[in-house]
Amino acid sequence: MNEPFYPLASTTWDKSEYDALERVIKTGNFTMGLEVRKFEEQFAAKMGSKYAVMTNSGSSANLALMAAARYVKDSTLCDGDSIIAPAVSWSTTYYPIHQLGFSLSLVDIDKETLNIDVNKVIEAITPRTKAIFAVNLLGNPSDLNQIREIAQAKNLLLFEDNCESLGATLDSKQAGTFGLAGTYSSFFSHHISTMEGGLTVTDDLAFYQTMKSIRAHGWTRDLPPENFVHNKSGDEWDDLFRFVLPGYNLRPLELEGALGQTQLIKLDGFIKNRRINASILQGEASRFPHIKLQKENGKSSWFGFSLVLDGPLEGKRSQLVAALTEAGIQSRPIVTGNFAQNPVMKHLRHDPLPQLKNACYIHLNGLFVGNHHYPMSAQIERLVEVLEKFEGNHVK
Repeated sequence: MNEPFYPLASTTWDKSEYDALERVIKTGNFTMGLEVRKFEEQFAAKMGSKYAVMTNSGSSANLALMAAARYVKDSTLCDGDSIIAPAVSWSTTYYPIHQLGFSLSLVDIDKETLNIDVNKVIEAITPRTKAIFAVNLLGNPSDLNQIREIAQAKNLLLFEDNCESLGATLDSKQAGTFGLAGTYSSFFSHHISTMEGGLTVTDDLAFYQTMKSIRAHGWTRDLPPENFVHNKSGDEWDDLFRFVLPGYNLRPLELEGALGQTQLIKLDGFIKNRRINASILQGEASRFPHIKLQKENGKSSWFGFSLVLDGPLEGKRSQLVAALTEAGIQSRPIVTGNFAQNPVMKHLRHDPLPQLKNACYIHLNGLFVGNHHYPMSAQIERLVEVLEKFEGNHVK
């Protein structure tokens, strides 16, 4: 099968990544160890956080975060407590909320930024609300300062799913670092790739130690003798197999840790090129006024380019997808669209659904195309030609 002219995702690897893999292969040590620890330290420093915990995926990072929120010392969260999240995100933003015994409270998004609507957050808060799980969609930071102010005023925990937005900033602060903890993904199609992989950052030592226990079986092995989870007995043999929390096995491989170190060196260059590509497309947007690009908040790291059909183009998404496909341009829905319309909702504990007007609109009229870490002037030129022609054919 031939590679499309404008693919949705592409590899960020070169010889340095294969050299990193070979370095680990030569040691024969593949399970989580020194390479992972080095990457965690480097990643935390890059994000401006005290601690980072690597997991085997961004989805697992969300699971570890939510489990830590449940089991951290002096946790305020209990069964049935409500956690607010935007109606447009990836599925594994939502699943851990249900899996840890909480109730999902979906709220609408802002039609322009595609992120959670701050006013709807305020409306959704009830006495059962204990946390907000903000999502930074497609590289674009949410209104994190306002959300943090709301959380502080209402005594709510704030978490961030930043899996699509590594390198995004708001007021020079890294997205993913505005709340108690934030998650990232290093899957193939994301800003950096460790094959599979995810990370969670926090400045809270108790939360960090709880995540480390949760990540590996709920034991104390990876914790210091005195810690916020369960102090060790002093019997070294016994402490290797002391299980204290209902954890999982979410551990990454040494291969992934080594890849992460190499990729992190390149991150700033990747983000720079993504922003240059976005600037080119933004400069051409006046040529297709009824196809809206995502409104940038802060400095997006531009995971991809969302396209929302408006006015006379409403309801014509399938025709645009066909035109893009014919031109060799891959596309997909904007993440899950309105997640409330997915059949899995019948299995999830959730609060009564409000009107999700904008999420419903995006569900039917939104799509996105890829962005990449390399210059894309030729691909963007073809995209603009397709969009301009499509609008011209359908708007009289």
